[in-house]
Amino acid sequence: MHRYMRSIGFCTNLSRIKLKELLTDVIMNSDERTYTINQDEVMLGEFCKNFAGNMGIAVCGKFDEEDKFIYEYYYPYLQGEGITTTEDVSVERHAAKESYAGVCDDIKVGISMIFYLRNMIPYVKAHTADQLPIRGTTLTLSGLSISGSIMMPIKKDEYQKMRVQKETANRNNLIQAARKGDENAIETLTLEDMDMYTTISRRIQKEDLFSLVDTYFMPYGVECDQYSILGEIMNVHLRINDVTGEEVYLLTVNCNELIFDICINTLDLYGQPETGRRFKGVIWLQGYINYPE
Repeated sequence: MHRYMRSIGFCTNLSRIKLKELLTDVIMNSDERTYTINQDEVMLGEFCKNFAGNMGIAVCGKFDEEDKFIYEYYYPYLQGEGITTTEDVSVERHAAKESYAGVCDDIKVGISMIFYLRNMIPYVKAHTADQLPIRGTTLTLSGLSISGSIMMPIKKDEYQKMRVQKETANRNNLIQAARKGDENAIETLTLEDMDMYTTISRRIQKEDLFSLVDTYFMPYGVECDQYSILGEIMNVHLRINDVTGEEVYLLTVNCNELIFDICINTLDLYGQPETGRRFKGVIWLQGYINYPE
Protein backbone atom coordinates (compact mmCIF):
# COMPACT_ATOMS: atom_id res chain seq x y z
CA MET A 1 0.00 0.00 0.00
CA HIS A 2 1.15 3.55 -0.72
CA ARG A 3 3.10 4.89 2.24
CA TYR A 4 1.14 8.14 2.44
CA MET A 5 -2.33 6.55 2.47
CA ARG A 6 -2.36 6.97 6.26
CA SER A 7 -2.16 10.74 5.89
CA ILE A 8 -5.68 10.79 4.38
CA GLY A 9 -7.15 8.38 6.93
CA PHE A 10 -6.12 4.87 5.85
CA CYS A 11 -3.83 3.86 8.72
CA THR A 12 -4.75 0.17 8.66
CA ASN A 13 -2.84 -1.83 6.05
CA LEU A 14 -5.41 -3.04 3.53
CA SER A 15 -5.23 -6.56 2.15
CA ARG A 16 -4.85 -6.98 -1.59
CA ILE A 17 -8.57 -7.78 -1.89
CA LYS A 18 -9.66 -4.76 0.16
CA LEU A 19 -7.28 -2.47 -1.71
CA LYS A 20 -8.59 -3.76 -5.05
CA GLU A 21 -12.16 -3.12 -3.90
CA LEU A 22 -11.23 0.40 -2.81
CA LEU A 23 -9.55 1.24 -6.13
CA THR A 24 -12.48 -0.24 -8.05
CA ASP A 25 -14.79 2.03 -6.08
CA VAL A 26 -12.64 5.02 -7.03
CA ILE A 27 -12.91 4.12 -10.72
CA MET A 28 -16.62 3.31 -10.72
CA ASN A 29 -17.76 6.17 -8.46
CA SER A 30 -15.16 8.84 -9.13
CA ASP A 31 -15.82 12.48 -8.35
CA GLU A 32 -13.60 13.56 -11.23
CA ARG A 33 -12.35 11.73 -14.31
CA THR A 34 -10.09 13.06 -17.04
CA TYR A 35 -8.81 11.60 -20.32
CA THR A 36 -6.34 12.49 -23.03
CA ILE A 37 -4.27 10.91 -25.80
CA ASN A 38 -0.49 11.11 -25.49
CA GLN A 39 2.10 11.34 -28.25
CA ASP A 40 2.14 7.54 -28.62
CA GLU A 41 -1.57 7.59 -29.52
CA VAL A 42 -2.45 5.90 -26.22
CA MET A 43 -5.48 7.12 -24.28
CA LEU A 44 -4.64 7.91 -20.66
CA GLY A 45 -7.19 8.15 -17.87
CA GLU A 46 -7.21 9.42 -14.29
CA PHE A 47 -10.02 8.81 -11.79
CA CYS A 48 -10.20 10.76 -8.51
CA LYS A 49 -12.49 10.29 -5.54
CA ASN A 50 -12.55 12.25 -2.27
CA PHE A 51 -12.80 10.39 1.03
CA ALA A 52 -12.23 13.19 3.55
CA GLY A 53 -13.22 16.59 2.22
CA ASN A 54 -10.70 17.49 -0.46
CA MET A 55 -8.47 14.47 0.27
CA GLY A 56 -8.76 11.30 -1.74
CA ILE A 57 -7.25 8.70 -4.04
CA ALA A 58 -6.33 9.01 -7.71
CA VAL A 59 -6.15 5.92 -9.96
CA CYS A 60 -4.19 6.27 -13.21
CA GLY A 61 -3.85 4.02 -16.22
CA LYS A 62 -4.54 3.65 -19.92
CA PHE A 63 -7.20 2.27 -22.23
CA ASP A 64 -6.50 -0.67 -24.57
CA GLU A 65 -7.75 -1.20 -28.12
CA GLU A 66 -11.11 -2.39 -26.79
CA ASP A 67 -11.53 0.73 -24.63
CA LYS A 68 -11.00 -1.23 -21.42
CA PHE A 69 -9.24 0.65 -18.63
CA ILE A 70 -5.94 -0.92 -17.52
CA TYR A 71 -4.92 0.15 -14.02
CA GLU A 72 -1.25 1.10 -13.62
CA TYR A 73 -0.84 2.92 -10.29
CA TYR A 74 -2.61 4.97 -7.64
CA TYR A 75 -1.67 7.65 -5.12
CA PRO A 76 -3.33 9.61 -2.29
CA TYR A 77 -3.77 13.33 -2.81
CA LEU A 78 -4.74 16.57 -1.12
CA GLN A 79 -6.34 19.23 -3.29
CA GLY A 80 -4.97 22.46 -1.86
CA GLU A 81 -6.72 25.82 -1.98
CA GLY A 82 -5.49 29.21 -3.10
CA ILE A 83 -2.38 30.08 -5.11
CA THR A 84 0.99 29.28 -3.58
CA THR A 85 3.25 30.86 -6.20
CA THR A 86 3.10 32.50 -9.62
CA GLU A 87 6.65 31.52 -10.62
CA ASP A 88 7.23 29.51 -13.81
CA VAL A 89 7.08 25.72 -13.58
CA SER A 90 8.86 23.09 -15.66
CA VAL A 91 7.68 19.49 -15.86
CA GLU A 92 9.52 16.21 -16.49
CA ARG A 93 8.18 12.67 -16.87
CA HIS A 94 9.20 9.97 -14.41
CA ALA A 95 11.20 7.16 -15.99
CA ALA A 96 9.23 4.20 -14.62
CA LYS A 97 5.63 5.22 -15.35
CA GLU A 98 3.35 7.81 -16.88
CA SER A 99 3.63 10.27 -14.00
CA TYR A 100 5.32 13.63 -13.79
CA ALA A 101 7.43 15.81 -11.52
CA GLY A 102 7.31 19.59 -11.51
CA VAL A 103 10.12 22.01 -10.70
CA CYS A 104 9.57 25.55 -9.47
CA ASP A 105 12.23 28.11 -8.55
CA ASP A 106 10.70 30.47 -6.01
CA ILE A 107 13.02 33.08 -4.53
CA LYS A 108 11.18 32.94 -1.20
CA VAL A 109 12.48 29.41 -0.61
CA GLY A 110 15.94 29.72 -2.13
CA ILE A 111 15.93 26.22 -3.65
CA SER A 112 14.32 24.48 -6.60
CA MET A 113 11.09 22.93 -5.31
CA ILE A 114 10.42 19.54 -6.87
CA PHE A 115 6.88 18.23 -6.48
CA TYR A 116 4.65 15.41 -7.69
CA LEU A 117 2.37 16.76 -10.40
CA ARG A 118 -1.28 16.12 -9.53
CA ASN A 119 -3.00 17.16 -12.75
CA MET A 120 -0.91 15.36 -15.35
CA ILE A 121 -3.74 15.03 -17.91
CA PRO A 122 -3.91 18.77 -18.80
CA TYR A 123 -0.11 18.85 -19.12
CA VAL A 124 -0.03 15.78 -21.41
CA LYS A 125 -2.85 17.28 -23.47
CA ALA A 126 -0.94 20.55 -23.90
CA HIS A 127 2.31 18.71 -24.64
CA THR A 128 0.66 16.52 -27.29
CA ALA A 129 -0.94 19.57 -28.92
CA ASP A 130 2.47 21.34 -28.91
CA GLN A 131 1.09 24.23 -26.86
CA LEU A 132 3.95 24.41 -24.35
CA PRO A 133 5.13 26.57 -22.72
CA ILE A 134 1.87 28.07 -21.46
CA ARG A 135 2.22 31.55 -19.98
CA GLY A 136 0.24 32.84 -17.03
CA THR A 137 0.09 29.63 -15.04
CA THR A 138 0.00 29.56 -11.24
CA LEU A 139 0.83 26.76 -8.82
CA THR A 140 -1.09 25.38 -5.86
CA LEU A 141 1.08 23.27 -3.57
CA SER A 142 -0.08 20.76 -0.94
CA GLY A 143 1.67 18.31 1.35
CA LEU A 144 0.94 14.90 2.84
CA SER A 145 2.65 14.04 6.11
CA ILE A 146 2.98 10.87 8.16
CA SER A 147 5.08 12.37 10.94
CA GLY A 148 4.81 15.78 12.56
CA SER A 149 4.78 17.75 15.80
CA ILE A 150 3.40 21.05 17.03
CA MET A 151 5.71 23.73 18.38
CA MET A 152 4.97 26.99 20.14
CA PRO A 153 5.55 30.21 18.16
CA ILE A 154 8.38 32.67 18.64
CA LYS A 155 7.04 35.70 20.48
CA LYS A 156 7.25 38.84 18.33
CA ASP A 157 5.68 42.27 18.71
CA GLU A 158 4.28 44.27 15.78
CA TYR A 159 7.55 46.15 15.23
CA GLN A 160 9.51 42.89 14.99
CA LYS A 161 6.96 41.41 12.56
CA MET A 162 7.19 44.47 10.30
CA ARG A 163 10.99 44.38 10.45
CA VAL A 164 11.05 40.72 9.45
CA GLN A 165 8.70 41.39 6.53
CA LYS A 166 10.86 44.29 5.37
CA GLU A 167 14.07 42.25 5.63
CA THR A 168 12.45 39.37 3.74
CA ALA A 169 11.30 41.69 0.95
CA ASN A 170 14.79 43.23 0.67
CA ARG A 171 16.42 39.80 0.55
CA ASN A 172 14.01 38.62 -2.16
CA ASN A 173 14.86 41.69 -4.24
CA LEU A 174 18.57 40.98 -3.82
CA ILE A 175 18.12 37.34 -4.86
CA GLN A 176 16.16 38.42 -7.92
CA ALA A 177 18.91 40.87 -8.85
CA ALA A 178 21.61 38.24 -8.24
CA ARG A 179 19.84 35.87 -10.63
CA LYS A 180 20.22 38.52 -13.32
CA GLY A 181 23.96 38.76 -12.67
CA ASP A 182 24.13 41.81 -10.40
CA GLU A 183 27.56 41.48 -8.73
CA ASN A 184 26.72 43.96 -5.95
CA ALA A 185 23.65 41.93 -5.02
CA ILE A 186 25.70 38.71 -4.98
CA GLU A 187 28.31 40.32 -2.74
CA THR A 188 25.65 41.71 -0.38
CA LEU A 189 23.95 38.32 -0.08
CA THR A 190 27.29 36.63 0.63
CA LEU A 191 28.11 39.12 3.41
CA GLU A 192 24.61 38.74 4.91
CA ASP A 193 24.95 34.95 4.96
CA MET A 194 28.33 35.22 6.69
CA ASP A 195 26.90 37.60 9.31
CA MET A 196 23.92 35.31 9.85
CA TYR A 197 26.19 32.28 10.30
CA THR A 198 28.30 34.16 12.85
CA THR A 199 25.24 35.35 14.78
CA ILE A 200 23.63 31.90 14.91
CA SER A 201 26.91 30.21 15.89
CA ARG A 202 27.22 32.60 18.83
CA ARG A 203 23.59 32.47 20.01
CA ILE A 204 23.06 28.73 19.61
CA GLN A 205 25.45 28.06 22.50
CA LYS A 206 22.90 29.57 24.91
CA GLU A 207 19.58 29.40 23.05
CA ASP A 208 17.44 26.66 21.53
CA LEU A 209 17.66 26.22 17.75
CA PHE A 210 13.90 26.64 17.22
CA SER A 211 13.89 29.94 19.10
CA LEU A 212 16.33 31.24 16.47
CA VAL A 213 14.78 29.66 13.38
CA ASP A 214 11.19 30.72 12.75
CA THR A 215 10.52 28.67 9.59
CA TYR A 216 12.48 26.51 7.16
CA PHE A 217 11.95 24.47 4.00
CA MET A 218 14.63 21.83 3.32
CA PRO A 219 14.96 18.71 1.16
CA TYR A 220 14.62 15.47 3.11
CA GLY A 221 15.97 12.02 2.35
CA VAL A 222 16.81 10.66 -1.09
CA GLU A 223 13.44 11.23 -2.75
CA CYS A 224 13.46 14.63 -4.41
CA ASP A 225 9.81 15.56 -3.65
CA GLN A 226 10.00 15.10 0.14
CA TYR A 227 10.83 18.02 2.44
CA SER A 228 11.37 18.77 6.09
CA ILE A 229 9.48 21.94 6.97
CA LEU A 230 8.75 24.24 9.87
CA GLY A 231 5.94 26.72 9.33
CA GLU A 232 3.35 28.81 11.11
CA ILE A 233 -0.17 27.37 11.23
CA MET A 234 -2.68 29.82 9.77
CA ASN A 235 -5.79 27.62 9.88
CA VAL A 236 -6.85 24.23 11.27
CA HIS A 237 -9.69 21.95 10.18
CA LEU A 238 -10.58 18.42 11.25
CA ARG A 239 -11.71 15.99 8.55
CA ILE A 240 -13.13 12.47 8.94
CA ASN A 241 -12.46 9.69 6.43
CA ASP A 242 -15.79 8.42 5.07
CA VAL A 243 -14.58 4.81 4.87
CA THR A 244 -12.45 4.28 7.99
CA GLY A 245 -13.84 7.00 10.26
CA GLU A 246 -10.28 8.13 11.09
CA GLU A 247 -9.67 11.81 11.86
CA VAL A 248 -7.29 13.87 9.76
CA TYR A 249 -6.00 17.38 10.40
CA LEU A 250 -6.01 19.83 7.50
CA LEU A 251 -3.49 22.58 8.26
CA THR A 252 -2.88 25.75 6.29
CA VAL A 253 0.78 26.60 6.84
CA ASN A 254 2.94 29.64 6.10
CA CYS A 255 6.46 28.39 5.44
CA ASN A 256 9.08 30.86 4.18
CA GLU A 257 6.24 33.10 2.92
CA LEU A 258 4.78 30.18 0.95
CA ILE A 259 1.20 29.35 1.98
CA PHE A 260 -0.10 25.84 1.31
CA ASP A 261 -2.22 23.08 2.87
CA ILE A 262 -0.97 19.98 4.68
CA CYS A 263 -2.91 16.91 5.83
CA ILE A 264 -1.80 14.52 8.56
CA ASN A 265 -3.55 11.78 10.49
CA THR A 266 -4.30 12.74 14.11
CA LEU A 267 -2.45 9.58 15.18
CA ASP A 268 0.76 10.82 13.52
CA LEU A 269 0.74 14.35 14.95
CA TYR A 270 2.32 15.06 18.33
CA GLY A 271 0.69 18.04 20.02
CA GLN A 272 -2.47 20.07 19.57
CA PRO A 273 -2.53 22.25 16.42
CA GLU A 274 -3.86 25.78 16.82
CA THR A 275 -3.64 28.95 14.77
CA GLY A 276 -0.37 30.75 15.53
CA ARG A 277 1.53 27.65 16.58
CA ARG A 278 4.08 26.00 14.32
CA PHE A 279 4.04 22.68 12.46
CA LYS A 280 7.29 20.74 12.17
CA GLY A 281 7.42 17.60 10.08
CA VAL A 282 8.24 15.81 6.84
CA ILE A 283 5.92 16.18 3.85
CA TRP A 284 5.46 14.65 0.41
CA LEU A 285 5.02 17.72 -1.80
CA GLN A 286 2.33 17.73 -4.47
CA GLY A 287 1.53 20.46 -6.96
CA TYR A 288 -1.46 21.41 -9.09
CA ILE A 289 -0.77 23.68 -12.06
CA ASN A 290 -3.58 26.16 -12.65
CA TYR A 291 -3.73 26.77 -16.40
CA PRO A 292 -5.34 30.00 -17.66
CA GLU A 293 -8.78 29.51 -19.16
